[in-house]
Amino acid sequence: MEKVIHQGRNVKRFREMLGIKQDALAMQLGLSQQAISSLEQKELIDEKILADVAALLKVPVEAIKTFDEEKVYNIIGNTYNDSSASVINNFNPMEKWIEAMEENRKLYERLLKAEQEKQALLEKLLSEK
Repeated sequence: MEKVIHQGRNVKRFREMLGIKQDALAMQLGLSQQAISSLEQKELIDEKILADVAALLKVPVEAIKTFDEEKVYNIIGNTYNDSSASVINNFNPMEKWIEAMEENRKLYERLLKAEQEKQALLEKLLSEK
């Protein structure tokens, strides 16, 4: 038995991932917030509406039609303990501190130079009067 993808739930997932509120999406589509809420409850969405929503969310229509959370969870579950999913940070805190101090020194020098230029400009303007 083939699993049916819940398109409305996928619209909701993509909308949430993009940080878009229902009322903002509704306004862009010329609908009410309640219409978007109802749309997200539907298992199958009309092709025209789905195309409009996909365009506003900047995702392909096929992504909404085929996105399956179970597959995502399976991928995460199967790769979480795999070394491909791990990040190793090899850095020396002392080196980072020295880099930060060097950056502070450069910033101070630039600030001092800017102040000196400003002072010279003010002296020039005063001497011209």
